[in-house]
Amino acid sequence: MGDFERNKDQVQAGVQAGASLVGRITVIITDAIGSIAKEVGDFVTDGIEMREAARAARLDESTRSPEIDMDGIEPDELYG
Repeated sequence: MGDFERNKDQVQAGVQAGASLVGRITVIITDAIGSIAKEVGDFVTDGIEMREAARAARLDESTRSPEIDMDGIEPDELYG
């Protein structure tokens, strides 16, 4: 085997190893981006649910009859 063929084999092995490494890194990055997108989506969903719950609570509070503050009222004042 001559020097040229040995060098060609080394270059070929190096390119294959580099391509394999790039492929594995790409999979890692792709998975990470997918996980980040899922977490951000879950966070936004939680925010929407909290906003809707707050809106429902405000609506419920506005439709309830007003409560009477009993502090400072004497018992004989209750019966007129």
